[in-house]
Amino acid sequence: MVTAPMMNPGQIDLPSVGKSATPAAAPLEVMIKKDATLVLRDHARGGAEKPVSQDELTAMLKQKLLKNPEQAVVISADKKIRYEEVIKVMDMLQQQNVKKVGLLIRTR
Repeated sequence: MVTAPMMNPGQIDLPSVGKSATPAAAPLEVMIKKDATLVLRDHARGGAEKPVSQDELTAMLKQKLLKNPEQAVVISADKKIRYEEVIKVMDMLQQQNVKKVGLLIRTR
């Protein structure tokens, strides 16, 4: 017969998952239309579309990033738009120090 020493059960402290103090902000959506015009959709403000120039977009991003440096931005482009236009917008976002950039894909 084999005997095992009696082990004294101990208490284990497991890590807990806490909730973030502030919920993640809704992303801004920069849409590139067929004619290469830009439209901004702020999902935090109801998602209304607003046509903007590149300078207006830059100014709006600066304001948003001052309030929330982790503001996410997604880019959606018409399927007929040249990839070069998407790269221009991505470059502009990088120059504005946007840390979270994504591409929006719509399936139909």
